[in-house]
Amino acid sequence: MTTTVAFIGLGHMGGPMAANLVRAGHRVLGHDLVESALADAAANGVERAASAAEAAATADVVITMLPAGRHVLSLYGPEGLLAAARPGTLFVDCSTIDVADSRAAHAAASAAGHRSLDAPVSGGVVGAEAGTLTFMAGGEQAAFAEAEPLLSVMGKKAVHCGAAGAGQAAKICNNMILGVSMIAVSEAFVLAESLGLSDQALFDVASAASGQCWALTVNCPVPGPVPGSPANRDYRPGFAAPLMAKDLGLAANAVRAGGVDAELGLRAAELYAKFAEDGGADQDFSGIVRAIRAASATTADAEKGATP
Repeated sequence: MTTTVAFIGLGHMGGPMAANLVRAGHRVLGHDLVESALADAAANGVERAASAAEAAATADVVITMLPAGRHVLSLYGPEGLLAAARPGTLFVDCSTIDVADSRAAHAAASAAGHRSLDAPVSGGVVGAEAGTLTFMAGGEQAAFAEAEPLLSVMGKKAVHCGAAGAGQAAKICNNMILGVSMIAVSEAFVLAESLGLSDQALFDVASAASGQCWALTVNCPVPGPVPGSPANRDYRPGFAAPLMAKDLGLAANAVRAGGVDAELGLRAAELYAKFAEDGGADQDFSGIVRAIRAASATTADAEKGATP
């Protein structure tokens, strides 16, 4: 059955997601503030809307994919999407935002007479293009059931994690694992290099042993062992380092607010924030191996200089 979808935010993730909905036979009305993103989406069958409110006015479902919580809350404001949409419209926010902001968006939607779901994604641009994303959803079971046919077009798996904000909670916990594991894998490769062990040898052992993880076997931070990893494309994202820094920052905020003892998560947030600021802004998050390698060389040089 064809669903009319308003899709707000047609960037690197939203554009391919909207295109997959079109290919599945749904009518998609799209809006983005960036003209090139809107033009690319239109080339893939998305109907251009002059504003986000115009897109939402006739939609059965409104999907947002935006950079931060402030953008979501702004669009959900009194004169925005919630006012423009027909009563009872389902709102699905696929942005990765703070849990508190997500719960505020749910409350605003409910107060305006709508239903809502937070459904952030994992899988990056490659997953968005291939329709293999994983959705982590929070909200009422009935809202999840209604959204699931659309989520199944854009992804391979959708998990209902619980009440409002639970999807965002799952996302930041997952990405804290990913950020910490990528740093650990990168440090291991740099250590192996210093010990004269080849990248391929370490990969062959760790990928079949207890060191096996997604950061190693799918998004390997060194060229060679995994041909499809960003390391083989000069670290072109992929999942960009600033996005990882953002997600780890959200996790760090939650860690502090909850009084959780999470030293590695907090340290990973610091390292990715620094990497994104110091030259990693246009690199995949696996490019942090370069920063670790450079820092290791500096440390080694300093130690040599201090040797009598």
